[in-house]
Amino acid sequence: MKKMYETAMINHGGRNGDVQAPNGSMKMKIEPPSIHSEGTNPEQLFAAGYASCFNGAVHHMLKEHNIESDAEVKARVSLYQLDDGGYQIGVILETSLPGVEKEEAQKIVEEAHEFCPYSKATRGNIDVEVELV
Repeated sequence: MKKMYETAMINHGGRNGDVQAPNGSMKMKIEPPSIHSEGTNPEQLFAAGYASCFNGAVHHMLKEHNIESDAEVKARVSLYQLDDGGYQIGVILETSLPGVEKEEAQKIVEEAHEFCPYSKATRGNIDVEVELV
């Protein structure tokens, strides 16, 4: 396996703190999920990463099949409390492929889910649903 890229983020204060890139290119306030939060939270950051990565995989598959579409992916990340008091996340990936027939779009989305590094990392660890919208 050949490493293509590595990045890092540094957190201070957990869910009540901040996160920043070591080079200072990005810094965000982190707060627990709430409708009144001024900052972001880990679930939003995960959703942003997964939506971006998955849409990259969708575009890769579109190119492989010589299909053009302005694909859009919404990653809905939920935080669940388990019976034992712990927590787990779940994801629904809503993918829109305008101009692509439903059957072909479904094939693209399924192939993207097999190809996407985030999907590979979460497979068997959390519930991930892929929906064509």
